[in-house]
Amino acid sequence: MTPPRPAGTLALAASAIVLLALTLRIAVASLSPLLDVIDRDFALPAAVVGLIGMAPPVAFALAGMVAPAIERRLGLERSVLVAAVVAAVMLGLRAAAVDAWTLLAATAGVFAAVGVANVLIPAVVKKYFPARIGLMTTVYTTTMAVATFTPPLVAVPLADAVGWRGSFATWAVVALAAVVPWILMSLRARAARVDLVEEPRTSVLSRIVRVPQTWALVLTFAVNSAVAYGMFAWLPPLLIDVAGVDAAEAGGLLALFSFMGLPVSLLVPLLVQRIGRTTPFYAVAVIAGLTGVAGLLVAPTAATVLWVVLIGIPPLLFPLVLVLFGLRTRGHETAVALSGLVQSAGYGLAALMPLAIGLTHELTGGWVAALVVLGAAIACAVPAGLIVARRETIEDAWERRTGRSW
Repeated sequence: MTPPRPAGTLALAASAIVLLALTLRIAVASLSPLLDVIDRDFALPAAVVGLIGMAPPVAFALAGMVAPAIERRLGLERSVLVAAVVAAVMLGLRAAAVDAWTLLAATAGVFAAVGVANVLIPAVVKKYFPARIGLMTTVYTTTMAVATFTPPLVAVPLADAVGWRGSFATWAVVALAAVVPWILMSLRARAARVDLVEEPRTSVLSRIVRVPQTWALVLTFAVNSAVAYGMFAWLPPLLIDVAGVDAAEAGGLLALFSFMGLPVSLLVPLLVQRIGRTTPFYAVAVIAGLTGVAGLLVAPTAATVLWVVLIGIPPLLFPLVLVLFGLRTRGHETAVALSGLVQSAGYGLAALMPLAIGLTHELTGGWVAALVVLGAAIACAVPAGLIVARRETIEDAWERRTGRSW
């Protein structure tokens, strides 16, 4: 077993996780508020804007495929360091974009780095804080939630003060600050023999794909991300049409939807670790989400704010899955493989939701079919929740199914 780590190492790891969590969401949330401002300097065709909108889930899906291989080659801490460096560099290059395509290229690079870090951070928590997984997951998911709604609030005023390039450069400096503790983490991990992974690595992925719980987590992650990205893309025009709100109010309601990630990030990881059960969280997510969808279908103007709040609750499945990467695995190597597979497949499926909502709206001329699609996606969490409810690690499940030792 790995001996207890010194307090200094744990403090360094905690600061590294928090600073990187800021970068992960700032990178995603700092662009869209400035698209109109950037368009004044050079044209942003609708096709490019559409590609930028699709970039996060697609890049995250692809990154989930390669992150475990990078970790096997470089080690956990150095892999995160590389991702942090690339994110900072690409954020800086985004500030130097000269046209729509260089902006898209830099943005894609940012999201690729963020995707790799997304996969590896749960494994870092598992490795350095095995007895405090719920607490540390709360810390970094809450940091991510704050970093999601902060840039939209300050990006435009900052751009008014220093220009959109200066706004992007500011976020790049924040990302650069996150690199420093990861350099120290990498140096310490390289020098510490106890951090070497002893279990075989090449067979982990081939084992976890044979466990139903893995695919239940994929489905759970897909539901969460589908709701999130579907609403980020389409909630304002949907509310303008069905609830009769104006554009400013619709934007405020989208901010309210985003804000719902903060309380669930604070509560869910700690509660999951404390009570040890997942069924109540699935029940709350599904019932709230379906009630919100039904409200927009039946009485959209009666309680619009309530319906938006309820639809903002299913994304509690995001911190739930993240904490389960640690709680439902024995070692950080399995956590890396599980996180990579779940996020890759989950984001890949979720990328279809904005397209599905857009197509159904285009074909029908209304929002009923789109809301039915959203409700059907939320309902998919029910079978996933039934499988995840079984309290055993991925390794235990594999051993039970095969009769062999992991």
